[in-house]
Amino acid sequence: RNMSSAGPEGRKKMRECNGLIDSLVYYIQGAIADHEPNDKATENCVCILHNLSYQLEIELPESYAQSIYMQRRNISSNDKTPGCFGTRSRKVKEKQQDTPLPEEKSNPRGVESLWHSTLIRIYLSLIAKSTRNYTQEASLGALQNLTAGTGPMPFAVARTVVQKANGLPSIRTMLHVSHPTVKKTAVSLLRNLSRNTSLQSDIAREVLPDLVSILPESVPGSDILCETTASICYTLYNLTQSSSHNARLLLSADGLPKIITISMNDSNMLSKASRAASVLLYSLWSHADLHSAYKK
Repeated sequence: RNMSSAGPEGRKKMRECNGLIDSLVYYIQGAIADHEPNDKATENCVCILHNLSYQLEIELPESYAQSIYMQRRNISSNDKTPGCFGTRSRKVKEKQQDTPLPEEKSNPRGVESLWHSTLIRIYLSLIAKSTRNYTQEASLGALQNLTAGTGPMPFAVARTVVQKANGLPSIRTMLHVSHPTVKKTAVSLLRNLSRNTSLQSDIAREVLPDLVSILPESVPGSDILCETTASICYTLYNLTQSSSHNARLLLSADGLPKIITISMNDSNMLSKASRAASVLLYSLWSHADLHSAYKK
């Protein structure tokens, strides 16, 4: 567990170590099957996998990277819309988000297990069944790592979490735990998931009211709570930016007074939370059809 946090070279060596990842996954599967998700060894195994999933897409072996981005290139070149990068249409972007997981095999081995749907379901199972804070945080953190990038893999993992493995109810429960870092990691994961436009309606329906309910009444004092509050605001921004329906959902959950208070807190004018709340308010005002509802 200590060695897995030693940096990029350490992670690379451990990912390449024959049988190591497979053994960790095997142990966790056994612990879940035996209804023992709270033992210390399971916590250690999950923490190691959490660390090994950090910056995974960037640090993948060349063969995997080529496989992922070749799929992406083919999708782009098959679309008739001219231009690329900034001028690429939203339709192409959404197609890229629907790229299947690279190398998804029925029997994954080694590094390919790290993004496989089997391990994604294991993390969600541990989030639901374990009562150990470190195990919960590491499971959420591994999913956060896997959904952090902008390539096909993060979006495919996000789709597995939300739609294929029905992971939102378990993640939603973690929003209401008392442990601040578990809550912060759960919110950070939701922020990553909410970047995927094809999942935003599902996420808003499942967790938007919960996100509003855990917003503080004012800018919180501690750094960790301030970061959590900022992440909630940016998640709500992602969910409401292109959807009047989701913005109305936020309004009906009584989110607006809290967001206004956080954005206007004079003593923390430059805090992350105040800035994030201001960005969210600016975006909410762009829904002209809701102006009369906002004024009421």
